[in-house]
Amino acid sequence: MSDGHPTAAQREALRLICDHDRLTTTELARHLVAARPAGTNPGYAPAIARQAGMLAWRLQAQHHIAETGGVWASTASGRDLIGCSGGPA
Repeated sequence: MSDGHPTAAQREALRLICDHDRLTTTELARHLVAARPAGTNPGYAPAIARQAGMLAWRLQAQHHIAETGGVWASTASGRDLIGCSGGPA
């Protein structure tokens, strides 16, 4: 996070959450892993998956997503930031 502006990885997570309306952290992790080519390092996919929680936490701290019942949804400010028309919150 740089001066309150989302990083490229945070924007990617926000885009995934907005495009799917709602995602759990586990679902977000699966989408983040699927968006990348398979690596030869066996720890690559688990490392990307572990980032999902941190990315969501930072986006929540910036008020771009909100969590309800273990599910993340984009907020109006998050949707405005990336120009996404979907999302319920």
